[in-house]
Amino acid sequence: MAKVILTYNLKPGVTADEFEAWVRSTDYPAMRGLTRVAAFANHRVRGFLIGEGKPAMDYIEIFDIADLDGFTSQDMPGPVVQDIMGQFMSKVDDAQFLIADEIV
Repeated sequence: MAKVILTYNLKPGVTADEFEAWVRSTDYPAMRGLTRVAAFANHRVRGFLIGEGKPAMDYIEIFDIADLDGFTSQDMPGPVVQDIMGQFMSKVDDAQFLIADEIV
């Protein structure tokens, strides 16, 4: 199972309340409805466990993707993901899309 991890900041003028309401009402139902998405959660970054200052990102999303090849070749270009991505990219800056594998 692949992990897809997104890190990003909100665009100026987009409030956390507005964004998080969109996540709950639109993003979660759409992305969790895809069969290849085994799990998906969005996390607000609130600070460092050790150290001071402001973290480099406002949010982290973590997806468990059962079939990464199918997700990238079929789901990503499909209408559900394209619609969500359009909305998502209008709200965020500095998005990084990472693929990670657990070390076992």
